Amino acid sequence: MSDLTPLRLVWLGLAGLGLAAAFGASAVPRGASEIIALIALGIWCLVETMVRRNWWALATLPAMFFGAGFALPLYLFIRSRRIE
Repeated sequence: MSDLTPLRLVWLGLAGLGLAAAFGASAVPRGASEIIALIALGIWCLVETMVRRNWWALATLPAMFFGAGFALPLYLFIRSRRIE
């Protein structure tokens, strides 16, 4: 049985895109690293919200319009609180 779940394949695919962006592959547009990071954060936020039922974490999704530098720390702040 394979350990590669669909979610793990998504992470691996995004990592491959990020690597291509880091090396400036011609098929990857400029600014792609930020977009890839935001996609990964959005998926992570949704999956974690479904698992942990931490509905406040969904506030991260609109925060992503301000960039990963704002959304990721906000998500980690919300995620680190005690869930009741």
